[in-house]
Amino acid sequence: MGNPDQVHKGECRCGQVRFQVRGKPIVTMACHCTGCQRMTASAFSLSALYPSSSLEIMQGEPVIGGLHGATRHFFCPHCMSWLFTRPEGLDEFVNVRATMLDNAEDFIPFIEFYTSEALPWARTPAAHSFETDPSDEQFAELVEEFARRSS
Repeated sequence: MGNPDQVHKGECRCGQVRFQVRGKPIVTMACHCTGCQRMTASAFSLSALYPSSSLEIMQGEPVIGGLHGATRHFFCPHCMSWLFTRPEGLDEFVNVRATMLDNAEDFIPFIEFYTSEALPWARTPAAHSFETDPSDEQFAELVEEFARRSS
């Protein structure tokens, strides 16, 4: 994951939406909030944060699903796989669902958050855990640490 020119390809479950992201993620994460649990039908969601300019839709047209507010969750219109999120007020970033990438095993979560809502048996190997969201200052420090570790 250390090559800044590397391309990571991904697709939805049915293959009708295909996309790619270029370069290294800004950070990798696991979210244990009940919203993510319900949207994934699992214990948590896994994601990799990228600059918006890194994402390219190669085939298909994702649609907004999940919550229809300022934070926009994008899905395949056919199989309804959750592909990526554009966070509220942060249009310069896109949060790609790491499990939709062909090499998902490479995207080990570096941080996990909303552990206060985690299912008691759900664990990740994340280096840092937070009961809710990390503060903006903490998040900036985590991004710097992730960059150092993934160089």
